[in-house]
Amino acid sequence: MTSPTPSDRPSYTPDAEVVELCSELIRIDTTNYGNGKSNGERVAAEYVAAKLDEVGIESTIYEAEPGRATLVAHWEGEDQSADPLLVHGHLDVVPADPKDWKVDPFSGEIFDGCVWGRGAVDMKDFDAMVLSVVRARQRAGVKPRRPVRLVFTADEEAGGVYGAQWLINNHPDTIADCTEAIGEVGGFSVTVKDDLRLYLIETAEKGMNWMRLKARGTAGHGSMVNNDNAVTNLVEAVTRIGNHEWPLRVTPTVREFLKTLEDVLGIELDPDDMTSTLAKLGTFSRMFGATIRNTTNPTMLSAGYKVNVIPGDAEAHIDGRFLPGYEDEFYATLDELIGDKVQRETVVTDIALETEFSGGLVEAMKACITAEDPQSRFAPLLMSGGTDAKSWSRLGVRCFGFVPLQLPPELDFMGMFHGIDERVPTSSLEFGSRVLDRFLDEA
Repeated sequence: MTSPTPSDRPSYTPDAEVVELCSELIRIDTTNYGNGKSNGERVAAEYVAAKLDEVGIESTIYEAEPGRATLVAHWEGEDQSADPLLVHGHLDVVPADPKDWKVDPFSGEIFDGCVWGRGAVDMKDFDAMVLSVVRARQRAGVKPRRPVRLVFTADEEAGGVYGAQWLINNHPDTIADCTEAIGEVGGFSVTVKDDLRLYLIETAEKGMNWMRLKARGTAGHGSMVNNDNAVTNLVEAVTRIGNHEWPLRVTPTVREFLKTLEDVLGIELDPDDMTSTLAKLGTFSRMFGATIRNTTNPTMLSAGYKVNVIPGDAEAHIDGRFLPGYEDEFYATLDELIGDKVQRETVVTDIALETEFSGGLVEAMKACITAEDPQSRFAPLLMSGGTDAKSWSRLGVRCFGFVPLQLPPELDFMGMFHGIDERVPTSSLEFGSRVLDRFLDEA
């Protein structure tokens, strides 16, 4: 069974509410501080539940801990025999310091043609797009082609321990019948030249290991000679890790990305000579650099309690990311760099992902974007960070990053993930809603 063609169905405007919804979602402070601390996820989940309930879609809110809320809803499709499509977004955001911003990061202000605030691109923009399309279609009585499982999660910004990971461990039945999924971070455009835009669809992402390093030594007076100083032992290990130059590695996703970019730019890009290739990529190399190597970045240090006391222990935290297929290399190299005076403990860890840039879902994405933007080309994206897709994949779900946004060429979109003055153009939100609406007829 197929969905009615546009001429056969009631008219509706899928992008009518998207700007307002995005602004309202941003005004709900859902800051995730990590270590189990967060604001507002329950409030945001209840907001989403109310918006769905208004158009006749029931939802269930699950809490991993009080306030750590994830919403799941089932949206019936025309073909109820088809496997449900998982459409997911997270409700939490990273912290924002108002003094660094042009506007209050939780104001949801709309000016200069953009919606401003924490979460505008990560990822209340997509949450709003989904709600806008669902509500418009429900009011018009237009179902998606296949059933859709709507999931809005908590805790994605801290690894999903209280969100997606918790859901699949405790309520796997909520998505067990889904075989494919869309969520963050792909689908956005990068202007390559003139009006030619390359839309990057995420098909892979690096694995992660957030770790704690512990060094123990001999405590003593700060004026004495000490050859077993925990701070020194720790800092030496952290310096080796932070300064290590990881070898360049080319995954299948990156190889296909380069092939497309080579054709679009009309220049030779040799995946077996990444040094020269990076030199040719210009501004692309900034976005691209972390997708061709493992990374280990020191992020936190803690030691001591008084300037004239040598502490007996010291700690550091490292944000480690590894490419699909290079996890063993990552851990072996890391342990060599750490040495025997420092211990490593895992805080949060998760898998790397990679799927082929092919199949019916990918073709549907391409067709729906092309219908709205004829000047478009497409390439797969390996994301240097991670998403809830890692959790869904454990249940056999094939995941893609698809948040369709046509962006102005001057906007540093990737730079605004976790950055200051985060904002999304209103026209991009409206474009994405129209594409998503088309996609639900084709997926």
